[in-house]
Amino acid sequence: MSNNAPIGVFDSGIGGLTVVKEIIKLMPNENIVYFGDTGRAPYGSRPVEQIIEFSRQILDFLNRQNVKIAVVACNTMTMWALEQARSRYSFPIVGTNSGEQLALAATKNKNIGIAATQATINSGKHATRIKAADASARVFPQACPPLVPLVEREELTGVAAEAACRECFQPMKDAGVDTVVLGCTHYPFLLETIRHILRLDVTIIDPAEQTARDAYETLKSMDLLANADQQAIRRFCFSADPARAKRLAQRIINVPLPDFQQVDILK
Repeated sequence: MSNNAPIGVFDSGIGGLTVVKEIIKLMPNENIVYFGDTGRAPYGSRPVEQIIEFSRQILDFLNRQNVKIAVVACNTMTMWALEQARSRYSFPIVGTNSGEQLALAATKNKNIGIAATQATINSGKHATRIKAADASARVFPQACPPLVPLVEREELTGVAAEAACRECFQPMKDAGVDTVVLGCTHYPFLLETIRHILRLDVTIIDPAEQTARDAYETLKSMDLLANADQQAIRRFCFSADPARAKRLAQRIINVPLPDFQQVDILK
C-alpha cells in the first residue's frame, strides 16, 4: 500500500470534522477523504442493524477510494460497528477514542459524566470500561438526543442551543461531576454553550485529539505515514447539503478548504 494513499474519515454528519481538524494539525501532509452522511443523520436513535449497515456502505465507498486507513469519527458507529468492520476490510480501522482514560486521569472526585447519543449510552461501554479501570469511579451517563440535530442545523448558540444543552448537562452538574466526556464528535461544536452551563472547574474531555493520535500511531507502526514533502489533497464528501457542511467546517478548520461535494455512495 502506498504511503501517500489517503486517510479515510467518516461520520454520520459533520461532527467528524472535529477529528479531521486534529488530523490536519498532527499530520499536515496526509491526503484525506472525508464522508459525512448528512442525508441520514442523526444515527443515535437508529436501530443497531441499520447503524452497522450504514457503516458498511460508507466503508465500501472508502475502500473504492483506496484509503490506507479508515477513522470512524463517530462514537455511535465505533460502539456498534467497529469490530465487525475490522474483520471485513484489509486496511486498518481506528475508532473514535472513547475518552475514558483521559477522564480518569483528569477527575479528582471520581464523578464522571458521559454525554452521548442514545445508541452510545445504550451500549454501556463507557461505564463498563471506566469501572473496569477504577471500581470506585461513579459514572453518570446522559443521552443527548437534541444535540446532533442542533449542530446539523447550525444552531450552535442561542435560545434553542442553550435549552437543549441545559437539559442534557444540568443533571450531570447537579450530580457533582468534575469531568465530562463528550461522547459524540458533534458536541464540540456546542462547546461554548456547554461550558456556560457546566461549572468552570469541570473538565470537558474532547477525544478528537486522541483519536487523531491513535490514527497516527497506527500508521507509524505500519510505516505508512505520508512522505514529508507531500502536498496534501483533501476531499470532503457528503450525502446532502455540502454547502452547509462547509460553513460549519470553516468555523473550526483553519486551513483553506476545497469545494465540498455531494456524493451518493450507493452508486
